[in-house]
Amino acid sequence: MESVVEFRDVYKSYSNKDVLKGVDLNIPKGKIIGLLGPNGSGKTTMIKLMNGLLQPDKGSIEIKGSKPSIETKKVVSYLPEKTYLNDWMKVKDILGFFQDFYEDFDMEKADKMIESLKIDKNEKLKTMSKGTKEKVQLILVMSRNADLYILDEPIGGVDPAARSYILKTILTNYNENSTLLIATHLISEIENICDDVIFISSGEIVLQGNVDEIREEKGKSIDALFREEFKC
Repeated sequence: MESVVEFRDVYKSYSNKDVLKGVDLNIPKGKIIGLLGPNGSGKTTMIKLMNGLLQPDKGSIEIKGSKPSIETKKVVSYLPEKTYLNDWMKVKDILGFFQDFYEDFDMEKADKMIESLKIDKNEKLKTMSKGTKEKVQLILVMSRNADLYILDEPIGGVDPAARSYILKTILTNYNENSTLLIATHLISEIENICDDVIFISSGEIVLQGNVDEIREEKGKSIDALFREEFKC
């Protein structure tokens, strides 16, 4: 199966603390994959490496056969955990900016999501709640026709009642020939939409595989297995 992302013996440390320890990983094309681990396990570091925001201390990373760079940003649509948009901008201005910046940005798709999530295009970000800002970011990311969507805690900042709606928006709008990587610690919320899962603990991959096969082999849900593995 064709790989979209490949890690080969990747190490990364901060201030002499090992954050990733010899990670070997293949992420296949056309799958929804959960990158699962508690806070501080190395999820966000892996994502930043995929996006070229960090460089590995050792090992190599490839996105569709190329090192993370300006070129790979053309095929990766990335939702960071924290808001990066300017508060003074209106939603319609941000949409226009993304349309100009990314060739694969689909304004029609964006407009449908804005209507579905009941967002005012004339409202400035600074007047929005944290949850609404995160919805705007999600719309921007999912409106691209990318090969790889990377979502870092996409439902962490919204209230539980809105989570299923957010997940429905993600599933309705991502390209099914693409790969969707969702990093989260909210396992029960995403378990039923994932094809595969990756467990990361203290910078090491401790489990990777097909969701149905893991459930059958272990005799329990991914959420129960996660709680057992990480004692949470």
